[in-house]
Amino acid sequence: MKKFVKLFGLVVPYWRDATLSILFNLFSIVFSVFSVSMAIPFLGILFDNQNLVTTSVPFEFKYNALEHNFNYWLSQIIVDYGKPSALLYISLLVVATVLFKTTFAYLADFFIAPLRNGIVRDIRNKLFDKILILQMGYFSEEKKGDLISRITTDVNEIEVSIIRSLNSLFKEPMSIIIYLSTLIFMSPQLTLFVFFMLPITGGIIGRIAKNLRRNSADAQRRHGYILSLIEETLGALRVIKVFNSEKRVADRFESENQGYTDVMVKMSRRKELASPLSEFLGTLVVVSIMWYGGQMILNGTSALTSQSFIGYLMVFYLIINPVKSFSSVYYNLQKGLASVDRVNAVLDTPVTIYDSPKAESKHHFESKIEYKNVNFKYQKDYVLKDINLTIEKGKNIALVGQSGSGKSTMVDLLPRIYDIEDGEILIDGVNIKSLKMKDLRSLMGNVNQESILFNDSIRNNIAFGVDTATTEEIENAARIANAHDFIMETPDGYNTNIGDRGSKLSGGQKQRLSIARAVLKNPPIMILDEATSALDTESEKLVQDALYKLMATVKHADEICVMHEGKIVERGKHEELLALNGYYTKLHNLQMFA
Repeated sequence: MKKFVKLFGLVVPYWRDATLSILFNLFSIVFSVFSVSMAIPFLGILFDNQNLVTTSVPFEFKYNALEHNFNYWLSQIIVDYGKPSALLYISLLVVATVLFKTTFAYLADFFIAPLRNGIVRDIRNKLFDKILILQMGYFSEEKKGDLISRITTDVNEIEVSIIRSLNSLFKEPMSIIIYLSTLIFMSPQLTLFVFFMLPITGGIIGRIAKNLRRNSADAQRRHGYILSLIEETLGALRVIKVFNSEKRVADRFESENQGYTDVMVKMSRRKELASPLSEFLGTLVVVSIMWYGGQMILNGTSALTSQSFIGYLMVFYLIINPVKSFSSVYYNLQKGLASVDRVNAVLDTPVTIYDSPKAESKHHFESKIEYKNVNFKYQKDYVLKDINLTIEKGKNIALVGQSGSGKSTMVDLLPRIYDIEDGEILIDGVNIKSLKMKDLRSLMGNVNQESILFNDSIRNNIAFGVDTATTEEIENAARIANAHDFIMETPDGYNTNIGDRGSKLSGGQKQRLSIARAVLKNPPIMILDEATSALDTESEKLVQDALYKLMATVKHADEICVMHEGKIVERGKHEELLALNGYYTKLHNLQMFA
């Protein structure tokens, strides 16, 4: 029930559209009752079974009184103009009521459209916004393909199964209530028999729908895994081909795809059973009413005339479609709730890295960065242990060490990509947790080992995060990064699209764009995370030259900190560390640094 409350909370901004849709649906239903009710006097006149009524009775909201006064009006027409004219009047009245019915039905759908599509937009926005603010640790536990599935397929399933059912969720129960009220109005005794039959049919439909939600959850999970496989395969095509693993990867995909297909077949069969089953059960109920009501009329125990009984059956037939639709809505809701669960799993994930209520603003870096007694672990084992480090403004500090020694983790802690459990990190004596994250990260520029670029123009990639950058500033940053020349050789210069993750560029070109982006931002704190480790010699020279313009390299660092198993084990300048003949010397001899 809480899920529905949360879902209906999204309807609140569209309450005007929802109210108008419900109101027009109500009018449509009322006029549909009138259009069918016109068949009763029509049949009475046609088969000469309608006695003329010469006097009217005082108005009462009772079936007999309303029927009597309507027949009086009809009798006056027959007396004055004849039966053919009376049939024409009734026919025109039926056309008018149907016109009103269909017009109001269209208006109901007209006003529900912005609500339905707006809610889907809002859910997608909420999901995307939540993904942007979630801590990086969350994404190490989740598959990217599954997250993509939730923001696309699951949201689409919510639209198809639940949002599109919102109209029916209000309309069909309202229709059933009005039609049943009309039946009670016409014959309470016969409608009592209807009340006895309907719960039986509803119970049968409910039992069949019981497992649909569970199957839907399994289907969505499998679909997310398939998307993960596709995303993983596209990123590893070169390796797959080199290792002749096409068949292995294809077999894995086909196995998962078959499992997904099997679940979808089960769901489709169960869902498609709803309509024929409800139609058969509806027919069974109608036949039972025909038998029971016919017996009452033949035995003279009912106040209904023969034409009124036919009208009663026609009104009851009006119930069958909303009951069928409502049974489909029930199936759809069960199916859609599985997607609601998956979407809520993301939306309800707690954000662990956020601004404190009293967070301070900071726009300048003045003196130093300090790591004080810092300990950090991702899960169980600590990857940083008792880190103490002071970085004075204007100084170049290099972190070196074997892979997995904790260098990148130390770097990620500074802009609060992750938060530490023990110790503190200070900038100008202020704990970074006391600063607004936007201000903290504005003080920093980052060039990673893996260039992170977007499927956009070169211009927009360099100017990413600097909305006010001019063309002159962008080109100047590119020149400093040794990128201007190769940019001008591309088909459209700075307006050239670089493809998915910069796929149209070489590794060195991508890295120089990353440096240009950092140069344009011109932050007081610059972080270089193994910016040249994955490049060929020629590219490395160009990138290294760009880095020289940005800051000194490891050899020329003011201080080198050697890391091993999460600890700083050696400190000093290049020559001092070589003289120690320790960890740094081993790394140097392995030619990890040129």
